[in-house]
Amino acid sequence: MKMKWLPIAAAVTAALASQAAFAVDFHGYMRSGLGISGDGDMQSYKKNQLGRLGNEDDTYGEIQLGHEAYNKDGKSFYIDSMFAMTSNSSNDWESTESSLACDMAAENVCSNNEDAKFALRQFNVQAKGLLNFAPEATLWAGKRYYQRHDVHHTDFYYWNISGAGAGIEGVQAGPGKLSLAWIRNDRSASDLGISKYVIDANGNVAQRDTLNINTFDVRYAGIPLWQDASLEVGVDYAMVNPTDGQKDEGGVYKDAKDGVMFTAEVSAGVLGGFNKTVFQYGTEGYSKTMAFWGDGSWYGAEAKDGADGFRFINHGVIPMGNSWEMGHQVVYGVGNEMWSEGNGVEQDQYTTMSVAVRPMYKWNDTNKTIFEAGYFKDKNTFTGGKADAKDSGYKLTLAQAWSAGESYWARPEIRVFASYLANDEDQKIFESGTSKDTINFGVQAEAWW
Repeated sequence: MKMKWLPIAAAVTAALASQAAFAVDFHGYMRSGLGISGDGDMQSYKKNQLGRLGNEDDTYGEIQLGHEAYNKDGKSFYIDSMFAMTSNSSNDWESTESSLACDMAAENVCSNNEDAKFALRQFNVQAKGLLNFAPEATLWAGKRYYQRHDVHHTDFYYWNISGAGAGIEGVQAGPGKLSLAWIRNDRSASDLGISKYVIDANGNVAQRDTLNINTFDVRYAGIPLWQDASLEVGVDYAMVNPTDGQKDEGGVYKDAKDGVMFTAEVSAGVLGGFNKTVFQYGTEGYSKTMAFWGDGSWYGAEAKDGADGFRFINHGVIPMGNSWEMGHQVVYGVGNEMWSEGNGVEQDQYTTMSVAVRPMYKWNDTNKTIFEAGYFKDKNTFTGGKADAKDSGYKLTLAQAWSAGESYWARPEIRVFASYLANDEDQKIFESGTSKDTINFGVQAEAWW
C-alpha cells in the first residue's frame, strides 16, 4: 500500500518544491483530534442537526494545488486540483485495504476493516476572457466544487451539486450574474441500503449498475434588494438516464422520474455579520433532499411518483458587542409521499426540524470560550395502519479554544471540549445500545488556509 501512494506523494512534493520556477497556489482544510465517551471511542450524533463542535470523531483533510498556466491579452487558463482523505483516527498507520466479502456486506458492518479513504475531489480547468459576449465569465470543465452553500457550525451543505461537469459561470446579465452548469450526480444501488454487488446464476460477482443522473443547474445571483442585501435564485433539473436493464421489471430504478429543485436565498449584512434566509422546493427524487438533509448532489430517484418536499433555512453569524459572536441555524423540512411499503401502508409525510446555536466569548486575541447547543425533532407519518415514527434529541457542548485571531472564523484553532449527547425518545443508541445519553471528552484541531 505504500507504493500505491508514492506517485501521489512525489507529485505533491515536486509541485511544492517547484514554486521557484512557477507560482503554485496551495490551499487546504483539516480537522483531527481524539476523544473518548462512555462507549469507549468518541461518538458522533446527527451533527448536521445538532452542531459539529465536540461531535466529530474523524480525521478529514483536503490538499488543494492550483496553477495559472496561461495569461496573455486578457485571457487566462487556471488548473485546479484537490486530494482529500478521511479516517476514523484509530491509529498511526491507517490502511485503505478492504475485502470483496466486506464490500458485499452492509458497509456499516465493515467500517472498521477500512480505516482511511482517499479521494480526488477536484481536477478542472477554468478559463477567463475567452467569451467575447461575456469576457468577465469563467468557462470551466472537469471535476470541481461548484458554488457550494453551507452552514459552517453544523457542516450542513444545503445547495451543492459538486462533481464532474462543465459550465459558464458569472455572466453579467442586468444587475446580477448568470451561471449555467451541467454536472453528473449518479445514484448508486448501495445508497438504497442494498449491496452494490450481485451474484449471478453461475456464481460470478458483478457490481450493480449505478443510475446515471445529469444535473442541469441555472443560477442568477447578486440581485440587489436593499442596502447590504441581495437575492440569489436557482433551478436544478435532475434528468435520469437509466439503462435498458434498469428499466426492466424488478430493476432498482425501473420507475425513476426526473425532478426539479428550486432554491431562493436572501443574504443580508447584520451588525457587521450576516444572515441568510433560504427556501427550497423539490419534486420527485428531490423530495428526499428536503426530508433527509440532502444537498442536491444525490437524487432520490427511487422516490414514489408525485413525491415533493420543501424546507426553510435561516442561518448566520452575528457579532454581539466587542466580546461575543454567535452562529445559528434554524431548519424546517418536509417530504411528502416518498415511498410505498406495500400491504396498504403508504408513507405520508416526513418532517424534520433543527435549532443549533454557537455563541463564543473572546477573552483576548487568541483565547476564547465556545458554547454550542442543538435540538432536533423528526416525525415520519403513515397511512394504512402503521404507527408514526418519532425521533428527537439534543446536544450541549462547552469548549476552551486557542486560535490565530479573535474572529469567529479565525483558524488554525485548537479546542478542548466536553459534550453531552442525549436522545429524547428513550432510544438506547449510545454505549453499545444500553443508554439514551453519553458524554464526549476530547481535543480537536481545525484549520483552513
